[in-house]
Amino acid sequence: MSQSSVGPLLNQSPVPGADLSAQNDPIVGTIPDLIAAQATIWPDAIAAVHGKAMLTYKELNQRADLLAGFLQSVGVGPDVVVAIHFNRSLAMLVAALGIMKAGGAYLPLDPSYPTERLAFILTNAQAPVLVTSECLLKALPARPEKTVTLDPNGKLKGDAAARPVAVKVEDYNLAYLIYTSGSTGQPKGVEVTHGGLGNLISWHRRAFQVTNADRASQLASLGFDAAVWEVWPYLAAGARIHLADAVAINEPAAVRDWLLSEGITISFLSTPLAEQVIMLDWPVKTSLRFLLTGADTLHHYPSRKLPFVLVNNYGPTECAVVATSGTVLPDEHPDRLPSIGRPIDHVQIHILNEQMQQVPAGESGEVYIGGAGLARGYRNRPDLTAERFVRNPFGVDSAQRLYRTGDLGRYLPDGQVEFLGRVDEQIKIRGFRIEPAEIVKVLDEHPGVRASMAVAREIVSGDKRLIAYFVPAAKPTPTHLELRNFIASRLPEYMVPAAFVKLCAMPLNSSGKVDRAALPAPTAENTLRDDTFVAPRTPVEERLVSMLAPLLGLDKVSVEDNFFLLGGHSLLGTQLIARVRDSFGVELTLRALFDAPTIASLAAQVESLLLAKLEAMSEADAERLLALTTPART
Repeated sequence: MSQSSVGPLLNQSPVPGADLSAQNDPIVGTIPDLIAAQATIWPDAIAAVHGKAMLTYKELNQRADLLAGFLQSVGVGPDVVVAIHFNRSLAMLVAALGIMKAGGAYLPLDPSYPTERLAFILTNAQAPVLVTSECLLKALPARPEKTVTLDPNGKLKGDAAARPVAVKVEDYNLAYLIYTSGSTGQPKGVEVTHGGLGNLISWHRRAFQVTNADRASQLASLGFDAAVWEVWPYLAAGARIHLADAVAINEPAAVRDWLLSEGITISFLSTPLAEQVIMLDWPVKTSLRFLLTGADTLHHYPSRKLPFVLVNNYGPTECAVVATSGTVLPDEHPDRLPSIGRPIDHVQIHILNEQMQQVPAGESGEVYIGGAGLARGYRNRPDLTAERFVRNPFGVDSAQRLYRTGDLGRYLPDGQVEFLGRVDEQIKIRGFRIEPAEIVKVLDEHPGVRASMAVAREIVSGDKRLIAYFVPAAKPTPTHLELRNFIASRLPEYMVPAAFVKLCAMPLNSSGKVDRAALPAPTAENTLRDDTFVAPRTPVEERLVSMLAPLLGLDKVSVEDNFFLLGGHSLLGTQLIARVRDSFGVELTLRALFDAPTIASLAAQVESLLLAKLEAMSEADAERLLALTTPART
């Protein structure tokens, strides 16, 4: 399929705020009904693959039935939330499906989250039942009294349960509950209904022409709502899901190779990763039809050589994953960033001013979302629900609502929507939505911190970093590693700042609030380091420093500084490796950077590879190569 041929399929609404309700009817039946139908028609077809393990549709349906029967026996039914605590596995799919078969709503708990965060979520969600594995059971310090375990393939441990009793689930009943970063310093739970999830599935199957011949990837973590999108549209259509295993899911080349080897036809990758993947060389022909991306601002257009269609998507968790979608054509508008497309089926996008009036096309305003995808609200937060889910002034009755996204956008002349950033302080880093207040709350609890602030800064073009500013409470000043470990023990990895900037006092504006615009850029002088500065000692170290410093947005880097403690991550690592390859003509792996994260240790690896090339070189070339490893100073 060419990129141009899919354009009309995904870009159908030229009118700002248009209602697409007449465009496509929602799916008939619940997700459990649709999957059960696939199990009846194609019982031996493969539903999911994880490494060498796999589940047929018959096995998936039967194991989910057994779990559902047990859950119903302990009181699970409509709107009862059941927590699932798994790493990426076949059991994860069985658990989520079994809960919905019982009539309940699943609550994903990511095992990578700190125990304090998991405990808060369990308490706030009031989930009476937990489904997990035996190996993860002890990882939760506090858990519901009713707990059931599954083996890695989703088999129920213990005695088999009875088949579930049929339950009538309405569109307004909960399908799942996902917690996102909260502005109060605590995560907030978003309640998504079967109606919203069903609309997502119906649109997705139509827009991307999903059939049982498709193979979809599953790479997102369980607590990220993109995982919802990676699973249910495909199982409902009888397609096959491939769960990522033994693949470096943050290393672009490894992801590309895995997608090719698995014969994936439709994949979702978060924006920062997708931007790296589309820059790679691809074979002329590939099974991949669509590469879907979203969760952050897309900065690049695809090459005309890409053998698949790139689709940019936008949607908060509060709107069932996706609210707008659109094909990104090669070099379509070099004067601006790619758009976020048009509203999907049964969803309306309104761009409003402060008086909640529609602004003309081309003018900026806050993005409001209405229609079928809206969540019910926030778990046990009626105040926040009322603040963010407001009455729809354009609706036919008072019950219709709009979700205030806090995002800025505008309608373009062709009916597409352009994303312009955040209205409030909420930020996105590497595809994850973050409330700075949650980081500040944790950082202020450190005895060595008197006051703090967290912001996103664009250190290099198109690359934002999470920066923490703090005023020390007393001497000695906490070290970078001390503050990093303190936050990492309480918050997920993506919420750990890349750098900590020490201030004498927080800059304030005339209202007495912190003046974010006055916060200084991180420099070598104000940013915490854990080691004393060591200057480059060889030409290789000098050249590596000249590559790394601008990549990290620093004016100087010690050869003993840790790349990852300075804010480096896997995607920046791939850029450094590419520069090393272009400059030295040697090939490093991302694993090598993890093993040798300092300039000094990385230089030793580069020098070893360079010296290994000496035997195949002429004497003159060898002399030039040896000059690279000669000490720069004594």
